[in-house]
Amino acid sequence: EQFVGSFEGFKSRMAELGYIEGKNVRYDFYNAKGSDEALDSFAKKMVQDKTDLIVTSSTSATVAAAKATAGTNIPVVFLSAGNAQILVKNFASSGSNLAGISSASLEITGKRFELLKEMAPWVKRIALITDPKGVNYKSIVTEIGDAAKKIQFAVREVKVSSQEDILKAVPTVTRKATDAIFTPPDSLVTEGIDVIVKHSLKERLPVITSLVDNVKKGCLATYAADYFALGRQGALLADKIFKGAKPSDLPIELRDKLKLVLNLKTAKAIGLKIPRE
Repeated sequence: EQFVGSFEGFKSRMAELGYIEGKNVRYDFYNAKGSDEALDSFAKKMVQDKTDLIVTSSTSATVAAAKATAGTNIPVVFLSAGNAQILVKNFASSGSNLAGISSASLEITGKRFELLKEMAPWVKRIALITDPKGVNYKSIVTEIGDAAKKIQFAVREVKVSSQEDILKAVPTVTRKATDAIFTPPDSLVTEGIDVIVKHSLKERLPVITSLVDNVKKGCLATYAADYFALGRQGALLADKIFKGAKPSDLPIELRDKLKLVLNLKTAKAIGLKIPRE
């Protein structure tokens, strides 16, 4: 759903810029539901259809689009790469057909851990749910390791590679073994968020996440980029490209603002008092 939010934001700004759906622009929306295979086949189809521009909303989708468009002149605008470093040469220029916005989701992991510490000072052990096949995996493990060391959290990795794995692995995350759960920016983990939330409420474990939308679905809290705003920001990049700018001439942008989001219903359900301040 966060991707739907960014797409809606993108379309609303495009309309303000004079791109009227059905008149001078047409949108096709594809949802891979966390499957890398689906992403690859969507991206290949877009290249075969000779699409004028591809817009993506996650690091995984951008990797698939970059691979499929290599050697073509189809521009790719990414609205929210949580890990832009693996996509571009540097932030001054992608050096390729890519342009976009870094949501810097990984760099703010430390901030999310501080938030957890403030709300639940007794937390010492964190269960990290990861997909070792995910495009962000190496960066996630490094970033979380560094952030946890600073705040003295012990991290236990819970590895999953399918939705079936999530169903099997999540029940092993108990109050005896951990004090809190962290869900990183990963499409497979995000797809299984309902299972994680349901279990966390039963075990009364706080879940800190990397996406605003997951908090709406029952995770406890996050600091994250606003997807609707990212979509609006990305429309300006698309407009520049349609007006003749090369993607490699456009520097990678940072998101305009971060949101602090808390789910008070969840806090109450797990018996956590959120301090007023």
